[in-house]
Amino acid sequence: MTNCCCGQSTVEFECVRETDLILIHSNKLNYTTLDNTHIVRLSAPDGESAPNIKSTWLQLKTQYLVIQLYGKLTQGQRYLLYTEFTGELADDLAGFYRSEYEEDGVRKIVATSQMHPTHARKTFPCFDEPAIKAVFYMTLIHPPGTVALSNGIETDTVNTTIDGVAVIQTKFEPTKKMSTYLLAIVISDYTHISAQGDTLIRIWARRAAIDQGQGDYALNVTGPILNFFQLYYNISYPLSKSDQIALPDFYFGAMENWGLVTYRETNLLYDPVTSSNGNKETTATIIAHELAHMWFGNLVTLQWWNEVWLNEGFATYVSYLGANYAEPDWNVKDLIVLDDIHRVFAVDALTSSHPLSSKEDSIILPDRITEQFDTISYSKGAAVLRMLSDFLSEPVFVQGLNSYLNHFAYSNTVGNDLWHHLQMAVKANNVSLPRPVFEIMNRWVLQMGFPVVTIDTPTGRVTQRHFLLDPDSNVTVESPYNYEWLIPIRWMKDGEVQRAMWWLMEWEAVNLEMRSGDLWVLANINVTGYYRVNYDLGNWERLLAQLNSQHQVIPVINRAQLVDDAFNLARAQLVSTSLALRTTSYLSLETEYMPWQSTLDNLHYYYLMLDRTEVYQPMQDYIKKLVTPLFLHFKNMTSDWVRVPDRHTDQYNQVNAIRMACRAGVTECQNLTITWFKQWMDRPQHNLIEPNLRSAVYCSAIAAGGEAEWEFGWSQFKNATLASEASKLMSALACTTKVQLLERYLSYTLNSNLIRKQDASTVITAVASNRVGQSLAWDFVREQWEYMFTQYGVSSFNFASLISGVTARFSTPAELQQLGEFVELHEAAGFGTATLAVEQALERTRANIKWLQQNKQEIWDWFNSQTGH
Repeated sequence: MTNCCCGQSTVEFECVRETDLILIHSNKLNYTTLDNTHIVRLSAPDGESAPNIKSTWLQLKTQYLVIQLYGKLTQGQRYLLYTEFTGELADDLAGFYRSEYEEDGVRKIVATSQMHPTHARKTFPCFDEPAIKAVFYMTLIHPPGTVALSNGIETDTVNTTIDGVAVIQTKFEPTKKMSTYLLAIVISDYTHISAQGDTLIRIWARRAAIDQGQGDYALNVTGPILNFFQLYYNISYPLSKSDQIALPDFYFGAMENWGLVTYRETNLLYDPVTSSNGNKETTATIIAHELAHMWFGNLVTLQWWNEVWLNEGFATYVSYLGANYAEPDWNVKDLIVLDDIHRVFAVDALTSSHPLSSKEDSIILPDRITEQFDTISYSKGAAVLRMLSDFLSEPVFVQGLNSYLNHFAYSNTVGNDLWHHLQMAVKANNVSLPRPVFEIMNRWVLQMGFPVVTIDTPTGRVTQRHFLLDPDSNVTVESPYNYEWLIPIRWMKDGEVQRAMWWLMEWEAVNLEMRSGDLWVLANINVTGYYRVNYDLGNWERLLAQLNSQHQVIPVINRAQLVDDAFNLARAQLVSTSLALRTTSYLSLETEYMPWQSTLDNLHYYYLMLDRTEVYQPMQDYIKKLVTPLFLHFKNMTSDWVRVPDRHTDQYNQVNAIRMACRAGVTECQNLTITWFKQWMDRPQHNLIEPNLRSAVYCSAIAAGGEAEWEFGWSQFKNATLASEASKLMSALACTTKVQLLERYLSYTLNSNLIRKQDASTVITAVASNRVGQSLAWDFVREQWEYMFTQYGVSSFNFASLISGVTARFSTPAELQQLGEFVELHEAAGFGTATLAVEQALERTRANIKWLQQNKQEIWDWFNSQTGH
């Protein structure tokens, strides 16, 4: 396979309005001059005449091939535009590109594609906008011994010769009417496994991966997930086949090309012997996310990129429903609260956030399009759609969705079209809403941020305000609704869920039923609403008393919510830090994953701020007291660690129990992990450590051990064949507490034979996340910055995550000064892709200093009061 590819293209189009100018997208393509005149040929079918070409040129910034004609095109007439071109098959992960891998010591090449969002124009000239849909007739010419894939099924494969060279020519069925960004072409020597139901399903990967059964899990869940979506949308899958393929180099996690979905290997492949249940959940939810797009996004496509959130937020929300159908005993639907809602709350509570939708004309250049794909679009998008489905009820939501998809099949929409179809379903089912769907949704879509709802139980007064993590920050972005939301509130009183949903329609209202006297009130049941909740102190006390006496009365998602809301309300200075810490004291009775994970997510910041201060020891003592019962609970559940817990979330929480118990110094835990690791060292070919526990065990054992454990971990890392196993070892090597080993590991990142360039920033950040390694990593980055910045290409090295990783603990004036000096020193050369990260690091360090000054003493006093010091 050569490093360039050549092609011929014919575009058939109809003239809608007379013009003497044709603009068609083209980027990095070299054209052949035809008939010794121009690089394009214009003709009309059926012997009609077409105007002659005056001149052609390439407009680089906007990526157009421009064709100026002598005469005008006739309205209503069809024309054919023919070109011959070559393009480079580069390893730039965009358009039609080259990806390499090694198998049995042989270097192999895959030619694959990523058209989304604006790279089809780098593959062939085309009208490369989502609203210009067309039918594509694809033929691929490729070397013998390779297989060609595209969106449609292969209809014809012949061996032939071109210029004396033997080649294979593969023709594909015409596509459905579709957008250019969803096209895909792959040429490889891959093999596949398949299943034939109503739809042919194939999983493609490297031969070795398929032979080892790493594609089996994906094949097993794809059928059920496709079936789920056919039922959910009430529209059958529109294509004749569904291909999914695992690629060694891939920029995104996956891409929903219609009929040929491309994946990063770690996301599609699952090895039952060595992969964890977390890897398995990733595979199921990502497949569900991509297949959800086959209807929402592909069959019906948004007109322009300013509303990308609707496409990605929708697929993120329903991916939990699809995965839940394929794995019904996982309870995966609840995890959206931890994985998306709590995560995006952190970003959306900053003044630097942005609304879900932006104006169409603000996103013209390709770089601005790529910026739209952020956590706000995916996670906040998913959260507000889940809220919408909840207040409409799922049957009404699905009915509106079905009429929307049927009405706009094979065409394009704007967001308001969906609101309109949902409103029709509201009307048809007599759903009572305080305002029309679009009026409610605009508040959540057209203004950034979210509210905190405060309930005063003595009076029943309920208020809302824009929630900001930093109370001193100024909001400079104006909102058309003045940061006021229409808020659906599901709530319970003393364990009884109140039947009717209550709407907060203005800044302040009174709900007399919330005047609860001696009973507690809890709002935002199961966190179906996208907001945080605060209460009067008396109600907080009653909720804490309930947690400490019988916590199961409060739904498990809300136990996680109480912790997360309290810690964030404390950051915003709306409740005291002691109150936030008190939400964790009931955890010695808690065994469920979600409240524990919520607590660990929030205490992570406390560790960063305090683990190099005198507060560290009392904090460790407190955690040890909390986590010991959990550790013993899992020891008991697994019959002394020989069984795997049945429940998916218990498997997750078992990992938390071991990680935290070992870290907090529970001797029994440390002995356990050291023994397991030692058994592996004695028989390197037989790793008996349970896959779910490997990350935690490796880290704990290497932390407790010395050079021998570290060297063994390093040799296993160098020999690992499975990507997910290598990454577990790579992180664990940074867990050692020996300074000279951490310094050696850091120095390895300068040699790409030892640590791949794309992994260097991960290793340095991992060392920085170790309290012993923090200052070593920062010194290393300062010493080596110029070398790394000049030697490591921007594409293979994440400078932004490197800066935020090594500065995450910064919380003293001395560290702020060092950071300031570092910035000054390198300001002239600039920070490239890390520019924003450097600004954020300075801002975050100042905020951390302020937080410590305000809270350190209170935290120290509280931990000591809990552990009897």
